Amino acid sequence: MDKIWLKSYPPGVPAEINPDTYESLPHLLDEAFQKHANRPFAVCMEQWMSYREVDILSTALAAWLQSQGLEPGARVAIMLPNLPQFSVTMAAVLRAGYTCVNINPLYTPRELEHQLNDSGAETIIILENFASTLLEVIGKTPIKRVVLTRVGDLLGAIFGKWITFAVRHLKKAVPPYTFTIENALQVTAFSDAISRGRRLPLKPHHTNLQSIAFLQYTGGTTGLSKGAVLTHRNIIAAVLQGEAWFTPAMGRVGDVRNINGIAALPLYHIFALNLSLLTMRWGAHMTLVPNPRDFPGFVETLKKRPFHMLPAVNTLFNALLSQPDFKSIDFTNLCVTQAGGMAASEGTAKNWLATTGCPMIEGWGMSETVAIGTNNPVNNKEFTGTIGLPLPSIEIAIKDEAGNNVPQGQSGEICIKGPNVMAGYYNQPEENAKAFTTDGFMRTGDVGIMDERGYTKIVDRLKDMIIVSGFNVYPNELENIVSLCPGVLECAVIGIPDEKAGEAIKLFIIKKDTNLSEEDVKTYCRQNLTGYKMPKYIVFRDDLPKTNVGKILRRELRAGK
Repeated sequence: MDKIWLKSYPPGVPAEINPDTYESLPHLLDEAFQKHANRPFAVCMEQWMSYREVDILSTALAAWLQSQGLEPGARVAIMLPNLPQFSVTMAAVLRAGYTCVNINPLYTPRELEHQLNDSGAETIIILENFASTLLEVIGKTPIKRVVLTRVGDLLGAIFGKWITFAVRHLKKAVPPYTFTIENALQVTAFSDAISRGRRLPLKPHHTNLQSIAFLQYTGGTTGLSKGAVLTHRNIIAAVLQGEAWFTPAMGRVGDVRNINGIAALPLYHIFALNLSLLTMRWGAHMTLVPNPRDFPGFVETLKKRPFHMLPAVNTLFNALLSQPDFKSIDFTNLCVTQAGGMAASEGTAKNWLATTGCPMIEGWGMSETVAIGTNNPVNNKEFTGTIGLPLPSIEIAIKDEAGNNVPQGQSGEICIKGPNVMAGYYNQPEENAKAFTTDGFMRTGDVGIMDERGYTKIVDRLKDMIIVSGFNVYPNELENIVSLCPGVLECAVIGIPDEKAGEAIKLFIIKKDTNLSEEDVKTYCRQNLTGYKMPKYIVFRDDLPKTNVGKILRRELRAGK
């Protein structure tokens, strides 16, 4: 296949990476802990943790896990927000030779039950704030042992006790929970597990590049979530691909170990997870933001010290821009504003550039590809409206339903091949058969067009396409146009049944200007959209249903929520 995108690569970005650089992820982690032992790894609520501390704590926790008699490759569920415990636990599970199963801490009992049963995890490490959710379903899952941590466990002896007290008794953010004898469980405090593990040896693990490192569950926005099987090789490939792409943007930082990356997106999400591992590879540090929805608090965190990399989704960028104090932040050191996880809108990108002076760089990936796929060059000076170019060692093909490549410039399903692409879905042979083409490309469900430079533009998800009187209408296109309408903060588009046209377009809007009227929106749409793309219904709302990562849930809008 002719990789036409290579001629558009920025200087210094290689065409290929070597995913066999390491023997396994623990090899990468060991190297990072040894090389950067004395350097800071993370800061959370102004409490710092060094690489040496992560090394010591994760070694102890890994040794304790091994002492519990888990089988090699056993799945260990991790249900933690952006606290130091997350990285310590992730490293421990991998270094012990087990598989990480990341779980959204805000899952409902139903969602949690499904993921625990599907993955077969018998051990869960969970923040006590979410223990009540686990208790509702634990009897219907394979869970045999629970490791409970408190918010302040790794935030220092004095501050840690205070913040745990505040979360429990002042904010009342820990619903009551009691693990009874009837639960027939082994329940261990996080601090106790580490204390016991310090006295135990960490035995050699037998993982290799083909071993499963993560069962990373898809968002489940279209039904029950599926576990993407991500091997050690998949993860290492994605880390090296990210490093190859982003390093040129960090030239003015000098030593990449001085990079401060903002971890506001949840670390259990593949986007932030990948960047956290890249941070380790660099020896840089992260600023952990446990609750990015506290936007005034988030802004205050950004004021604390220079930061160089800010990954987020479009809705989070929008929320920050709407904060009165946001413009007072010093953006001098910001090198990369990375947009992903959902389509970035041109309106948000323009406002971001005007406010920060740093262009928004949009990329595209999936849980199934370790969040890596395509990205705009980091030396771009403006928003392109595309998802950019395939990263090193990745091939993108635009295919029809039969799996044939379509002529350049025509739309089709975006399909991807590369060392970062999952091995398949866990215990889903039928889904796997549908997921891959005969020539080894994974079908993504995204509809796109690649131009002569190798840049791809997403038109929309196949399942979200609206057909109006025989014409295909793609919600992302409409949302991007409407986002530029004066007075619009956010918007979403769905199709609803229509007796005459088959489907009609329904537009939901959150106002930025309270004076914005339905007629204003209609006038703007008439000026910018062809007739069949005009929304038939316009609804103003105070908010839009979203996942915890910030993706707008169109299916909930279609369900009337």
